Amino acid sequence: MPDNKLHIRLMGSDFELIGTEQRLEQGVAEIKRIEALLTEFNDTSVTAQLNANAGLQPVTVPAEVYQLIQRCLRLSAISQGAFDISSGLLKRLFNFKQHNFQWPQSSAIADALQKTGYRYITLLDNNRILLQQKGMRIGFGAIGKGYAADKVKALWIAAGASSGVINASGDLSAWGSEPWKVGIANPDDPEKMLMWLPVQNASVATSGNYEQYIERNGIRYSHNIDPRTGKPVPYIKSVTVISPSAELSDALATAVTVMGPSVGLDFINQLPDVHCIIIDSKNKIFQSEKIQIHAKA
Repeated sequence: MPDNKLHIRLMGSDFELIGTEQRLEQGVAEIKRIEALLTEFNDTSVTAQLNANAGLQPVTVPAEVYQLIQRCLRLSAISQGAFDISSGLLKRLFNFKQHNFQWPQSSAIADALQKTGYRYITLLDNNRILLQQKGMRIGFGAIGKGYAADKVKALWIAAGASSGVINASGDLSAWGSEPWKVGIANPDDPEKMLMWLPVQNASVATSGNYEQYIERNGIRYSHNIDPRTGKPVPYIKSVTVISPSAELSDALATAVTVMGPSVGLDFINQLPDVHCIIIDSKNKIFQSEKIQIHAKA
């Protein structure tokens, strides 16, 4: 059966799936299932239940969510808190999409920081999770799309798909016998490609400030918040990470954005089969040690 291409909006993102018609249906159903589990905008989701019970009592969650949170906490630990799913209150304070956004008071940031920190997330037995601080909020915005892409890929491969593409607003999983040519967008003109990467059986994720940002005192701040300081990240236009899994690439792109070029590249260079490209506010390009880049065709 020939491959078809499907564009659909799910998890607040534009997904593009390439596969047979049957697999496209299967993929959409799986993404919708994960969205229902993880969304912050539905009172019945696991995320909503955890947030509603923060500081009160543990919540029993499905095994896959328990394992996802376990992996999130591991990523938080190795990134020294640069990646942190508990920064929901900070993201609310810095909602750049809000009409007439006002920079929050330092007291509001300090209050949110009291309820932010991956160390306040406790894994208990029997798939139970406790958020220790009352009012704290977790969210999977920095890892959920990648997780969904990996789950769809696993389903397709189990069903015999020898190749395929799952693209969630630039977070892309591609596999097959031939490398896929993946473009890195120019942060100043996202319709144009800055460079090309050959990607084979790998996943690419980009975290950029060219769509959601705010300028203050001549400095452009990204929508990514540093969970350790409670403030948006300046001076970085985009971070692209290539790794074996979409979930990992998604999370690491956020972590490296928060860390900045020097610390971020040092971190990436210590991880096996992980590569990175960073574009800073002056359009300087930094790249990890073993990455292969194809010049723009």
